[in-house]
Amino acid sequence: MLTTTAALWLAVFVSGLYHGLNPGMGWPLAVSSSLMAGQRAALWPALGALAVGHFLAMLVILLPFALMVSLLEYERALRLGGGTLVIALGLYLLMTRKHPRFLARVPPRKLALWSFLVALVHGAALMLVPIYLGLCAPEELDTGHRAAGALMSSNMLLTLTVAAAHTLAMVVAGGALAFATVKWLGLQAIRSSWLDLERVWALSLVLVGGIGVASALPV
Repeated sequence: MLTTTAALWLAVFVSGLYHGLNPGMGWPLAVSSSLMAGQRAALWPALGALAVGHFLAMLVILLPFALMVSLLEYERALRLGGGTLVIALGLYLLMTRKHPRFLARVPPRKLALWSFLVALVHGAALMLVPIYLGLCAPEELDTGHRAAGALMSSNMLLTLTVAAAHTLAMVVAGGALAFATVKWLGLQAIRSSWLDLERVWALSLVLVGGIGVASALPV
């Protein structure tokens, strides 16, 4: 049990680091904001806005599951459904290379809104669902001594903790890349070393979803 829980929390942090390193989650926009303002200090408000948007996207996806997971008899179905959704989104992104056009219409000054929308559209928030359901699995709780309300309260707190831990890892990883670009590398480094991570991102969604589905299947 301890090993499983530790692995799940590690997955929360690692997925956050992965999201932060992915240029598609927005750290180049923080670099752009800093360079356009002509001062390095402008980097931090931009990273803060990206973090706020990412955190809110996590909550929008995870909070409904926090409510539903209190229904103990549906726990296995929730795990299967959550994992299947993540796999489906990963396969869709593999087959469809088009970017949602409405994201390009979000003004650059509204970084928090952009971060919120991109985390939803690209499945960054949905990726956490199988991990979250593993952390708050009802069969691992002392249900004989907890009322449904207490269980729901516990899951709400866990939801906030998962979202906060994941977002912290995301902004640390993305912030480190953004700071290095602003201080040492310059904007040209982004143009010359740009990595297309779309396929890797889609495959990672399929992988995480598959792990979630496998964990829900009877042994």
